[in-house]
Amino acid sequence: MYIPPCPFLLMGFLLFVCSSRRRRIQGAGFDRTRVKRGRLWGGGRGRGRSVAAGKMGRSAPVFQALLVFLTIIETQWSSVSGMYCADMASTVYRPHSVTITEFGAVGDGVTLNTKAFQNAIFYLNSFADKGGAQLFVPAGRWLTGGFSLISHLTLSLDKDAVIIGSPHSSDWPVIDPLPSYGRGRELPGGRHQSLIFGSHLTDVIITGANGTIDGQGAIWWDWFYNNTLNYTRPHLVELMYSTNVVISNLTFKNSPFWNIHPVYCSQVIVEHITILAPLNSPNTDGINPDSSTNVCISHCYVRNGDDVVVIKSGWDEYGISFAQPSSNISISNITGETGGGAGIAIGSEMSGGISEVRAEGIRIVNSLHGIRIKTAPGRGGYVRNVYIADVSMHNVSMAIRINGNYGEHPDNNYDKNALPIISNITIENVVGVDVGVAGILEGIEGDNFSSICISNVSLSVRSRHPWNCSLIQGYSNSVTPESCEQLRTDCEETSICYDGGSSLAVGSRASIHNKPSANILLNSLLQLVSL
Repeated sequence: MYIPPCPFLLMGFLLFVCSSRRRRIQGAGFDRTRVKRGRLWGGGRGRGRSVAAGKMGRSAPVFQALLVFLTIIETQWSSVSGMYCADMASTVYRPHSVTITEFGAVGDGVTLNTKAFQNAIFYLNSFADKGGAQLFVPAGRWLTGGFSLISHLTLSLDKDAVIIGSPHSSDWPVIDPLPSYGRGRELPGGRHQSLIFGSHLTDVIITGANGTIDGQGAIWWDWFYNNTLNYTRPHLVELMYSTNVVISNLTFKNSPFWNIHPVYCSQVIVEHITILAPLNSPNTDGINPDSSTNVCISHCYVRNGDDVVVIKSGWDEYGISFAQPSSNISISNITGETGGGAGIAIGSEMSGGISEVRAEGIRIVNSLHGIRIKTAPGRGGYVRNVYIADVSMHNVSMAIRINGNYGEHPDNNYDKNALPIISNITIENVVGVDVGVAGILEGIEGDNFSSICISNVSLSVRSRHPWNCSLIQGYSNSVTPESCEQLRTDCEETSICYDGGSSLAVGSRASIHNKPSANILLNSLLQLVSL
């Protein structure tokens, strides 16, 4: 239920804005925002310059602060995420604990400590049925190859601990491809195991006091660009077929490939995470739930080269055959900046199906795409019941993108007639400044994407042709610039727009229109910063 902001809070913030304007305070930039011990801290200046209404050029820092404030007061702290992960605790008492140095590890950044990690975890396995155990990594730089976790384990890092991935590919084992992909994502055959790996586990916690896991990905990126990879690059963390997983209070840096990849998992919490990689680093996706259910992702900051958060569920005929969907995914309070991806993405590997996705409180800056759904003929599967709301964007090239011809197939055996079903997608309460294009929404010939609902969206757009739509059907209300013709039926006249709950409900639309209009809010903010 929407709760309007306290008037005293609003008044205080407006006074802050006015005084900041007079003092010409520089700040409130997004590009150096950090997540530190569960809180967002901002500093520095954003790289983009606002141009809304011709008056934003000198007011971008103030407007960025206003966008953050707008997102905060609009965020609904959804009870849905509590439902998805209701039975999980982010911390668990472990009666047994050891330190990695007890097994001969040396934190000098030079000594290879793979055996020490393996031996420590083998030893702790004897306590799995005695309440579990903790492996503590103290301050230092701990070079290692890939190692595997066990059930009922907490891997805990000191705030000054850095686990460093070896620069030698031979220290990263090669394992079988995922059955829902049929091959390595980049190359046929196997793939390198992630730095921290686990399969068929339960009750696993990877956490710390904002300690760091650094994949030293630059060498892998060079191999990728030079076409000298022998196998698909490794992730930093991958857990397969596992339940009750918590990943929290850590910084991930320079992953060779994707950063956090729970696949075939259930009951997963990812929270208070910082992910960092160069904006031009290839495929350094942030958090990728894949064929997983009951996943809650919150309070994360991601600055990388590809999608910030992206949901997947298998690739073409392999994903169709494996038939394990991603569902019940909650994403909230995410700040992201990506050089080549989107803030919130779905696909393109979605052949097992993706549904019941709720994303709220999203801040996207200096990025290629804001929100993106990717698919193609041959994928099959479905994307349905997706609700994305309370989004702010600044300096984003394309706010909304739905692409029905993304391409990329594992082999030539896919069924070209396996068309994906894309329906019941709701995007609402979005404000954007210095946006290139409002949206490109493209379905597939003979496979119109349906029930695409866009409501309460206000974007300051540079392009003279803000929307480009084809082979889609849907509805819109209070959208600026005016949405494309295929979406011009008013949301209020239909009962089939997905409201983010467990079923479609026309009654929920009334509560939506009780919220302040994004157009009204944006116009008010523009008037403020022009004073």
